Amino acid sequence: MISENWRWGRSASVDLHGCDPLLVKDPAAIERFVRALIKELKMKRVGPAIIKRFGHKKLRGYSLMQFIETSTITAHFDEQGSRAFIDIFSCKTYDTKKVAQFCKKFFKAKDYVLYVEERR
Repeated sequence: MISENWRWGRSASVDLHGCDPLLVKDPAAIERFVRALIKELKMKRVGPAIIKRFGHKKLRGYSLMQFIETSTITAHFDEQGSRAFIDIFSCKTYDTKKVAQFCKKFFKAKDYVLYVEERR
């Protein structure tokens, strides 16, 4: 049986609304974002970020996958709605509210919703 206090990792999902439409459509900006986020988290990336644009009709945009030493960062960008959906999972503790505010500022979002879960 696993102790109630034992924690595997922290998962934070940041939903950004009202982003700068040019930033969510720019793969170079997305690359700068993930590098800056990793620096903000004081974590280390493992390999290059994978950034691909795909979808159809109104559901088109970039997706990001970046391995970090302590797990992963993924993100999906909605070009039509100027939204971003960013997920950070790490066994290293980090300040989720600070990360959400960092993401909001980078993409010049009007607001955000933050979901946090401690994974056991």
